[in-house]
Amino acid sequence: MAKGNDKKMVEAITSMEVDFAKWYTDIVKQAELIDYSSVRGCMILRPYGYAIWENIQKILDGKFKETGHENVYMPMFIPESLLQKEKDHVEGFAPEVAWVTHGGTEPLTEKLCVRPTSETLFCEHYANTVQSYRDLPKLYNQWCSVVRWEKTTRPFLRTLEFLWQEGHTAHATEEEAETETIKMLNVYAEFCENCLAIPVIKGLKTEKEKFAGAKATYTIESLMHDGKALQSGTSHNFGDGFAKAFGIQFTDKDNQLKYVHQTSWGMTTRLIGAIIMVHGDDNGLVLPPAVAPIQLVIVPIAAHKEGVLEKAADLKAKLDSVCRIKLDDSDKMPGWKFSEYEMKGVPLRLEIGPKDIENNQCVLARRDTGEKTIVSLDGYSGKCEKYA
Repeated sequence: MAKGNDKKMVEAITSMEVDFAKWYTDIVKQAELIDYSSVRGCMILRPYGYAIWENIQKILDGKFKETGHENVYMPMFIPESLLQKEKDHVEGFAPEVAWVTHGGTEPLTEKLCVRPTSETLFCEHYANTVQSYRDLPKLYNQWCSVVRWEKTTRPFLRTLEFLWQEGHTAHATEEEAETETIKMLNVYAEFCENCLAIPVIKGLKTEKEKFAGAKATYTIESLMHDGKALQSGTSHNFGDGFAKAFGIQFTDKDNQLKYVHQTSWGMTTRLIGAIIMVHGDDNGLVLPPAVAPIQLVIVPIAAHKEGVLEKAADLKAKLDSVCRIKLDDSDKMPGWKFSEYEMKGVPLRLEIGPKDIENNQCVLARRDTGEKTIVSLDGYSGKCEKYA
């Protein structure tokens, strides 16, 4: 069995007890989640960071489709006149809106808002496509980016442009809209708790804090290492306010003309920031297996010795169907690799060396607890599945 050499061989990060903000920034940079762009407040999602978002997106998208929602895509530009139709909505977003005023060298006859959210676009679409109760409900979701011109920014938590999903639905009755609002809030809560291992508190926002133009806003909040709460998802009941502003009416079963009732709900790349601040430690990321880009990393010990790399490759081939797996057969020292994959939060590390092979075993090390377990190679498949 290989002796664990956990000596730090990659650059250390600031302790969260010394400077929590610096600890957070160190992790997002050194775990290779992001890079900074030349535009203030805009981040470049590097492959490892984007892979986490892809896994979040895949799980959530499946949950949305299970509840009957379809994906659509709306334009990223909103005419000023369209944005102005709902007074409370435009006032709520006015300080954060980015405007396009020129097309090439020519001034636009009407300036265009770069999408901060898509309520007005969906309302315009519903007004054109909903005529009868038979057209309802409309259960839509959109995956896109939005732009909000924030004064203060931090990677994942608050940036000028960020990725998200925004659900938009239209219903025949107030009761259906409220049921949808609560249902999707519960989808978010279940996802955070069961897939991200983040406990949340569900609640109703105050009148002052609710979404601009909404009848009611529900939220899930999670507690970070520094004792602060982070809004991790919201679900809004719009009532018929937007419908009245945009003239979204339908003929009901009783042949009466009525306004639809709408909802909207969203989660963003802020979830990655939540994962960092809930699970991370002074060695770096600690990723929940459900969203980890690499769930298991194999680190060969004394890889230059006969049979080690071959056995490591054999293990990878047999475990590929169990989890997302990487074999690090680079010429870096095992201690460096241990520190590197701890920094990246890989949930499980498998160590295999000459003595392990001789004893028909390997070593599994958990990232979250640090626990190491000797596992027989005769039963490694089931054991790996348990951890990953």
